[in-house]
Amino acid sequence: MPRTPDRKARQLPLDLGHHAELSRENLIVSPANAAAVALVDRWPDWAAPVAILTGPAGSGKSHLAEVWAQAADAVRLAPDRLGQGQEAAQQGRAIVVDGIAAGTIDQTALFHLINQVRAAGSHMLLTSRVLPAAWGVTLPDLTSRLRAATVVGIGEPDDLLLAGVITKLFADRQVEVDAHVVAYLISRIERSLSTAGRVVDQLDRIALEQKTRVTRSLAAGVITALDQGQSELDL
Repeated sequence: MPRTPDRKARQLPLDLGHHAELSRENLIVSPANAAAVALVDRWPDWAAPVAILTGPAGSGKSHLAEVWAQAADAVRLAPDRLGQGQEAAQQGRAIVVDGIAAGTIDQTALFHLINQVRAAGSHMLLTSRVLPAAWGVTLPDLTSRLRAATVVGIGEPDDLLLAGVITKLFADRQVEVDAHVVAYLISRIERSLSTAGRVVDQLDRIALEQKTRVTRSLAAGVITALDQGQSELDL
C-alpha cells in the first residue's frame, strides 16, 4: 500500500520570473525620494552636467539610475570600468555609473570622464551610498569637479514608499493582499526596498505551495524565518 503522507501536499510553484520593472511608470514617489525623482524628471534641464544620488542600501538609487539611463539613452558603466566610457563620453553620450564605493575609485579615469562629459555638453549620473566627501578622493582637480556636481540624497524608505512598493509587487503577481497585512509588513521588515522584494517573493512562493492566501500569520512566519537567517523557509 502507498504510504499516507504525514504532511500536507504542496504545489511546487513555477518560477514565473518576476523581475523588477525599473521603468518610470513603476516608480513610486514619496517624501523619501521626491527630490531625487524630481532631479531625474527635470533632465536635461540640470543646473550642472554631473549629478550624484546618495542614499542607503535598498533606497531605490539603482531604480532611479535606470529610469534616467533609459530617458537619456545613457551608457551604463560599472564603477570599476570607468576607463571604458571615454569614447562614448567624447561622442556626447550620457553616462551613468551606479554604485560608487568609497576608496575604490579610479580617480584619474573619473576626472577625465567628467571633463569629457562637460566638454561634449552631455550629462553624467553617479550613485553612491555615501556623499562624495566620503569617497576618499585625493586628486584636487577631481575634488573640485565633484564639488561642482548636483548632489541629491534619498532617505530610507518611509511607510508610504514601502507600502506602495509592497502593494505593487503583490499586484504584479496577481496576488490580493489585505491592507492590514501590508501594514504589518512595513512595521516589521528592514526599511529597504530590496528586503521588501525578498519578503514578497517568499510570501508569494509559500502561498502558492500551501494554496492559501497571504495572511498576517503567514507574513509573521516569513519575517521570523528571515530574521533567523533561514535560506529555505518551511512553514
